Amino acid sequence: MNKKTGIRAEQADKTRARILQAAVKVFTRDGYSGGRVESISHEAESNDRMLYYYFTSKERLFICVLEHTYEQFNKAESKLKLDLSAPLQALQDLVAFVWNYYVKHPEFVAILSIENLHKGKHAQQSSELRRLSGEAVGVLRPIIEAGQAQGLFREDVDLKHVYLMIASLCYFYNSNQHTLSSFLGEDLADKRQQQDWLGFISDLVVRGVMRLPDSGSGQD
Repeated sequence: MNKKTGIRAEQADKTRARILQAAVKVFTRDGYSGGRVESISHEAESNDRMLYYYFTSKERLFICVLEHTYEQFNKAESKLKLDLSAPLQALQDLVAFVWNYYVKHPEFVAILSIENLHKGKHAQQSSELRRLSGEAVGVLRPIIEAGQAQGLFREDVDLKHVYLMIASLCYFYNSNQHTLSSFLGEDLADKRQQQDWLGFISDLVVRGVMRLPDSGSGQD
């Protein structure tokens, strides 16, 4: 590859990345139906022709946005330094990571909510999401196995159920924050409220996987 070709390839990568970032912003703000190609091009300081060149269609662009948001989550999760010799703490650290990621990345919550409104039709067209979801669940597996090896966690724990428990407890609070704040008469965006919820769900997850003592032990 000569220098000019290398520069063109780098510029192409930057343009594609800029369009993708703009799409995340516009879809988060306007939804899939309201997210117009013209708005995305304007936000990216590009043009419609370039958007179609790199992504072929608005639908394909949204699929790439879905994959990108999951990829970013996985990249952040992969940087976690979890101590498997202390599986209880590692599990709590993982819950805290997921919770804080949702809080700090409202676009992730918004994109997932939008896709659910469309009944997952874009996710079903992605060949990458299954791999990405496997990576996310894969981070949890060694924690549960370490806890089982130490006799702390139940042997009948379903890894998928634990993953769903963590994801749902973190997602629901954030995806319904505005309506729940009005309904409950409390600001769920308040930092103290958020910390209280994190403490509560961390305890719930731990209780959900802990091995219970024999209720009949020591009795006639």
